[in-house]
Amino acid sequence: MFKNKWPRFAFLEVARVASVAVLVLLAPEVRAADSTNMATLTPEELTRILADKSPNVQKPLVFQVGSHMLYVQAHIPGSEYLGQGNTAEGLQNLGHRVSALPKRKFIVLYYGCCPWSHCPNVNPAYDALEKLGFTNVKVLYIANNFGADWVEKGYPAAKGEQ
Repeated sequence: MFKNKWPRFAFLEVARVASVAVLVLLAPEVRAADSTNMATLTPEELTRILADKSPNVQKPLVFQVGSHMLYVQAHIPGSEYLGQGNTAEGLQNLGHRVSALPKRKFIVLYYGCCPWSHCPNVNPAYDALEKLGFTNVKVLYIANNFGADWVEKGYPAAKGEQ
């Protein structure tokens, strides 16, 4: 008698809503890039650091934490693609990549799909590294996008896979 009042489609709808709720709870908080909460460096500063041949200059690991398609189109030579910083998979890749590194390792995060104030990827990645205890993390400040603020200014860029 009760099962006739509870059609199959209603059960499927409840299951769908529940799975969406679980995904929302597990997804990292997405905030736009905010330089008041993150240590930053400019393209000029990073270029200078990467070009410096002095043995006493610590070279950073550079991670692109955004779209794979944009990474393939153009990226900082030597940078590694880890996945989007605002996804569970991207944050898992980041955590795995840094798991054996010393907590003072110099790490630079960047993306550059859109203006700085709209970037959804660098804040979650930065926060994740901070929670893991990393103390020498900086975010490349890209005001407009990677094309305008890096490639078009003539800074070194590579194309294709890492």
